[in-house]
Amino acid sequence: MRISDIQRCEVRPGRLVEWTFSPATIAAAAVLPPDPRPPAYIQESHVRTARSVRDDGLFVPTWLGTAFDLPGRADLDALEQALRDWTLRHETLRSGFRWVGDDMHRFTLAEKDVTLHREDVGDFAASDALIRYMQDRFDVAADALDWPNFIYAAVLRDESTSVYMAFDHTNVDAYSLQRIPEEIHDLYMAGVTGRPVAGPPVGSYVDFCDQERADADGIDDTHAIVARWREFIGRCDGRLPQFPVDLGLQPGGVLPAQKLLCEPLLDADAAAAFEEHCRPYGGSLVGILAATSLVVHELGGQPYYRTVVPFHTRLKSTWSDSVGWYVGGAPIEVPATRDFGTALTAVRSELRANRSLARIPLARVLRLLGSDFRPTSPDLHSIVSYVDARLIPGAARWTEKKAYALIRVSYGDQVCVWVNRMHEGLWLACRYPDTEVAYRNVRLYVEGLRELIASAPTHDRLRTSEPAFS
Repeated sequence: MRISDIQRCEVRPGRLVEWTFSPATIAAAAVLPPDPRPPAYIQESHVRTARSVRDDGLFVPTWLGTAFDLPGRADLDALEQALRDWTLRHETLRSGFRWVGDDMHRFTLAEKDVTLHREDVGDFAASDALIRYMQDRFDVAADALDWPNFIYAAVLRDESTSVYMAFDHTNVDAYSLQRIPEEIHDLYMAGVTGRPVAGPPVGSYVDFCDQERADADGIDDTHAIVARWREFIGRCDGRLPQFPVDLGLQPGGVLPAQKLLCEPLLDADAAAAFEEHCRPYGGSLVGILAATSLVVHELGGQPYYRTVVPFHTRLKSTWSDSVGWYVGGAPIEVPATRDFGTALTAVRSELRANRSLARIPLARVLRLLGSDFRPTSPDLHSIVSYVDARLIPGAARWTEKKAYALIRVSYGDQVCVWVNRMHEGLWLACRYPDTEVAYRNVRLYVEGLRELIASAPTHDRLRTSEPAFS
């Protein structure tokens, strides 16, 4: 699915309708006893970071979302039922957190207490006004420090209906977002046609949080995984790795605004050739990381490329279709080289050695390290993520349905890169600080990455007589 922001996801005028939890559902949640299942470490870290940044006086929206089309002018009753049925399917969406002192306690609604409230907002004749309204509305309705922290919306037109769904990150990851268009479409069409949707029960992310936290709490600071993170962070001068190019930021400065770059990277044929070239080393993920290591060395001159690679933690089939934030991180360290084959070998070796580290949440590791990692940014470190999304249900129809994964771009001092493989090819999105220096270097990185991965199948080695990127 193409990753974008709400400004670039083909928003068209129409009549806007919204759904949130009803007042009765919110009232029921207010008197619920605690759910003994704790938050995942990644959820707790996210909420604490949001609170820390807010305490510093800055409101930093960080919601994620999805946008896609349904055919014709939607039957609102059928769409509302589809949205409610989908919400009930995924327990995390009826679960939230309260602060008790400095501790986060979970509460979870029963299915019978979940109802949606529909609001007819009105007609929007211009896309710009609709975009501004939805972004401002989603900022408030999908806030990490409030509950409920998600919202559904639809823009109705005679020829099509665009559905928008925005969530705080505690509820979803990228894979969750990519499954939504097909699930909502199937539930909606079932309601319209009267044919029920059959399918097995979906595993609960709330149960996963409980299990993962118990496993993470079972280790201490003598565990081998903690020791390896300690050594890695030590080699990063005591902090988590940054994107190793100049971003034009002043040390200790205020959190900068960010920009988003998103565009096609390779077409389908070139993406297939790149995958074939990288397959002996582990595939396109290895290739993207190896190429990144070469490009950022050319731009920044650092002797090593260090980063934290995101991996999913859906290690059992019961979590395959579940909505939640199933992501861990593994550190890698790649020596500088100008040879792509050497970089591929180094990345493959690092991923093989370190991927298992992603099974223990990084937030738990940092707590065990005992270091003061008071977050001042919504991103603890830079990332380069690669996902092959072609086998996700409905992926072949994403372009037809105008389907997007949405990210809210607001403030941050990191560079976060996402590369998605779709049927149409590779799509890149990059969130970066809004400075002239960062724009220039991120633009050089993207062009260098495109040039290298496009040429890799036919040129195994970079020329050493002149710079590879200019």
